[in-house]
Amino acid sequence: MGAQAESAVSAKWVVGNWKMHGRLQENAALLSALAEGAAANGPDGALKIAVCVPFPYLAQAQARLAGTAVAWGAQDVSAHLKGAYTGEVAAEMVAEFGAGFTLVGHSERRAYHAESDAVVAQKALRALDAGLTPIVCVGETADQRAAGQTEAVVGAQLSAVLAVLSEQQAMRIVVAYEPVWAIGTGNSASAAQAQQVHAFLRATLRGRAEVLARVPLLYGGSVNAANAAELFAAADIDGGLIGGASLKAADFLAICAVTHA
Repeated sequence: MGAQAESAVSAKWVVGNWKMHGRLQENAALLSALAEGAAANGPDGALKIAVCVPFPYLAQAQARLAGTAVAWGAQDVSAHLKGAYTGEVAAEMVAEFGAGFTLVGHSERRAYHAESDAVVAQKALRALDAGLTPIVCVGETADQRAAGQTEAVVGAQLSAVLAVLSEQQAMRIVVAYEPVWAIGTGNSASAAQAQQVHAFLRATLRGRAEVLARVPLLYGGSVNAANAAELFAAADIDGGLIGGASLKAADFLAICAVTHA
């Protein structure tokens, strides 16, 4: 990426989060375009691309993306292994569809489903046990940022997950910083704001074990092709968790292309 500062992480990551969007026909076109575009982008190990789709579309993602440069995953998993938990989906079920990833602790889950840090930690553990890579989402609200609580909030969210994982398990996670005030608002954090929090998260991981400094740190929150280059050039930002722009192949692939600029 030209003048980008050196990171402890060798590859860039671009992960799409479709949220509650999609229909079979439009998904087919989008997934095919992503697979074709990722192949044309020349995958060389320096870029990891994935999409996190709604549960009903895991089979479609598997069928369309198997053997391509695009991986797929879910947007959540249950904190339970199995049992009488109607409506929940176990991590092992997700893994059966060839998924490699799952989001855990997205701010919308925390806000709308009252997920605590402890529940998010259990979900990360279940994901790891099933062979999935949990993308652990952390982030502060506008009020928390205004009160100077950003580091306290994201530090507590990350530390709750690290507390239940061994060092070997923690090496397998990805962390995504998504300031709640930037998600879906069109108001992305500045590269400087995002870098400051990412540096803090890197230090928190390194404080647990030096090897954890290599855990990928993604930024999410109104990322688009126009701001991705500046964000991804920051020393501790290893890629992006992309919301709305992941629903349009051209926009998503444009963000991926930034990593080769």
